[in-house]
Amino acid sequence: MHISVLKDELINNLNLKEDSIIVDGTLGYAGDSSIILERIKKGFLLAFDQDSEAIEYSTNVLNKIGTNFTIIKSNFVNLKQELNKRGIEKIDGAIFDLGVSSPQLDNGRRGFSYHEDARLDMRMDKDNPLDAYYVVNNYDLNDLTRIFRDYGEDKFAYQIAKKIVKQREEKPIETTLELVEAIKSAVPEKEKRKKHPAKQIFQAIRIEVNHELDVIKPALEQALEMLNVGGRVEVITFHSLEDKIVKKYFKEVCSIDDKIKGLPNIPKEYLPDFKLVVNKAIIPTDKELENNNRARRAKLRIIERVK
Repeated sequence: MHISVLKDELINNLNLKEDSIIVDGTLGYAGDSSIILERIKKGFLLAFDQDSEAIEYSTNVLNKIGTNFTIIKSNFVNLKQELNKRGIEKIDGAIFDLGVSSPQLDNGRRGFSYHEDARLDMRMDKDNPLDAYYVVNNYDLNDLTRIFRDYGEDKFAYQIAKKIVKQREEKPIETTLELVEAIKSAVPEKEKRKKHPAKQIFQAIRIEVNHELDVIKPALEQALEMLNVGGRVEVITFHSLEDKIVKKYFKEVCSIDDKIKGLPNIPKEYLPDFKLVVNKAIIPTDKELENNNRARRAKLRIIERVK
């Protein structure tokens, strides 16, 4: 079951009105979208997802609430293009809950989990030609090391990549548990006692397969460009690399140009179009963490168009 993370904080800060036009860039299993739809009786919800299973499930959930929504099977990086196609030029808010959803992790056959055996896959969009099998069996030593180091932040990136390259020379690594065994054999025993050695490697491969980091900034640029005054964009991240991208970009668009920063009276046209709603990221409460351990790395950042 999917439990929405930071749900109250996300919804309460969205400035929803009855006629709001809202984008959910990461529909998933409609945890957030269902609450939004209940509150925008005269508005409209446009929700993005690449996962056919999630779309089918969420369509049924949202149909019980209202008909004022559209689900778009596409990556949220195509936000502006897809909205313009539907005659929408402006929005009142957008949310992005990044990363993989609980049902994707829990569904062993999708290949996201390092606890269950399945063909190496990890695609959020099943039409994506790139999958985990291709990455594991075709990327060279340098590329594997790079993604394990950069996306997994794993200190044994080179050793694990080397082991994978050696093992696949004998036969392809086809399943998740075959990959887990290769990873385990490359990591010192004492490290294995601290945490599951495959966790960061699986995360790195998933990010590579789904181009997760590449799409964040372009999507945010499009959302902010289309945002009405008073509208807000909210982003939940679960990974330091995601959060770094969001934090840096939000800071950029909320900053006054260094050349005029020190002026006593800065002309209005030179003030930024956006402001941070909260200076520090919102994190889950202890109570939420008791109920949902998967929320522990979540961070929510919020930005508002002021002019």
